[in-house]
Amino acid sequence: MPSAMTDAALAAHLAEVAGRLLLTVRDSGVFSPAMLGKAGDQTANQFLVHALRDQRPDDGLLSEEEKDNPARLAKSRVWIVDPVDGTREYGEARDDWAVHVALAIDGVPAVGAVALPGPGVVLRSDAPYPVPPAPERLRMVVSRTRPAAEAVAVAEVLGADLIPMGSAGAKAMAVVRGEADIYLHSGGQYEWDSCAPVAVALAHGLHASRIDGTPLSYNQRDLYMPDLLICRKEHAARVLAEVAKL
Repeated sequence: MPSAMTDAALAAHLAEVAGRLLLTVRDSGVFSPAMLGKAGDQTANQFLVHALRDQRPDDGLLSEEEKDNPARLAKSRVWIVDPVDGTREYGEARDDWAVHVALAIDGVPAVGAVALPGPGVVLRSDAPYPVPPAPERLRMVVSRTRPAAEAVAVAEVLGADLIPMGSAGAKAMAVVRGEADIYLHSGGQYEWDSCAPVAVALAHGLHASRIDGTPLSYNQRDLYMPDLLICRKEHAARVLAEVAKL
């Protein structure tokens, strides 16, 4: 790995390699469905945290699969990773799961990469491309197991079709890729669930905020993030206004 690799290139490279490792673990056939998710989480996490500590030893690090180190709070630069976003989907051999690697700088999601290993895609903040135009009838991605009541209500008002999908990263990247138009989540997440997707979405010119319109801030003491909206900028005001009515 080149030592002079930029932060964005490093994030994309690590997300891609972790995704390949996860596919290898899943395809090995040696794990029962009950153990596959744990094996994948631990394998990808070990790779990511060791690589980041080697390549960026002075930065802070936050991973879903590591005990939180409060020392990160004193750092300006903190890497935030989710080794397997959508462990259930990964274990079920679906494609709607992701690997998140992000760098927050002073709380801002500055750099991010989201690997979608199933379709073999890595979306990155340093290589944005035009988001395809929205169709006349909007599409909203929601959880395939527990759609948020607010999202369902807003979709009904907008006349939007609901698209059930797995992980947060997969849903956010569906908007970036033009497969959906709105991702509205109010069921609670943690920083690693959204930091990389938000960095990628913002780099692609999309709107990303809390569902009351306030900015998303990372590397906080409390890792819980109650809600999230990612959508095209032209739809943000209408969605936020409808959420405020609920």
